[in-house]
Amino acid sequence: MLSSPLPIAGGVGGGPCKLAVRHRARHVREMVTIPPKPWPTGLGEDVEPLVRRVLAPNPSPYTFTGTQTYVVGMADGPDCAVIDPGPNEPDHIAAILAAVGARKILAIMCTHTHRDHSPAAAPLAAATGAPIVGCAPLVLAVDGPRSDEAFDPTYAPDRVLEDGEGMRGTGWTLTAVATPGHTSNHLCFALEESGALFTGDHVMGWSTSVVIPPDGDMGDYMASLDKLMAREDVRYHSAHGPAIEKPRQLVRGMIGHRRQREAQILRLLGEAARPVSGFIPEMYKGLDPRLVGAAEMSVTAHLLDLARRGMAVRREGELWAIA
Repeated sequence: MLSSPLPIAGGVGGGPCKLAVRHRARHVREMVTIPPKPWPTGLGEDVEPLVRRVLAPNPSPYTFTGTQTYVVGMADGPDCAVIDPGPNEPDHIAAILAAVGARKILAIMCTHTHRDHSPAAAPLAAATGAPIVGCAPLVLAVDGPRSDEAFDPTYAPDRVLEDGEGMRGTGWTLTAVATPGHTSNHLCFALEESGALFTGDHVMGWSTSVVIPPDGDMGDYMASLDKLMAREDVRYHSAHGPAIEKPRQLVRGMIGHRRQREAQILRLLGEAARPVSGFIPEMYKGLDPRLVGAAEMSVTAHLLDLARRGMAVRREGELWAIA
């Protein structure tokens, strides 16, 4: 997972999702508050009757307090599914197994294959015999430095789910919802019995998700947000941050945020041609220096989308200009 350099929500665990967005002229300034420790790392928390959450020990500026793994199934039932098993950390795998208890894991389901989401799938499958089900494998070779989490080369699914396909157990049904954009292989999973949607990194309870080319695609990302707007999910459980109890309101705000970013880029292009780095001081005031690379990749994704739509053009010397 990689968060946007400009997060739009704060909180942890099941706490409230508080938007902190200020509109000033043509830019948006967002703030986030990381909650103080202790965090519920390694503890199984019941977040709704069919869902238990386990926080992995991998906090960072890109993962908030860590990756959240979900165990789906009746607490006293015979079986369950595990969503986004997270990093290959022995303590985290042990915490997942403790949250599962005596139940049989029918599926280890991954939303996408960034290294904070899927590497524990293989050892968890080896320990339990459960199949790995969900997104397609994807390993992206990129020359030079990149600011997102690398893809997981160990991910080898037993079954890839297409949009609308799913898994079923005792009292639970999970249906895949294809949401490319953050990555080309990203899936969400709908829990049909409760109306919840497990959104991985596509929509999160603490931050917008960065879209990093060449695999990340801004046009696909926006289309996937529109797809969620048309759904009737009652809450989102994301891989990072709190549960989202007003999902369509948040998605509407995310779409508006991206459109404002696009408008900023077009305004700046109208003033002068510039390289990608030339957008950052105007668009991301007060940005954490550790996130400059992520901001540049996000701007690049917008520029590539604008170019595809005939609104921007890349010139020689890495300069971008209005079309």
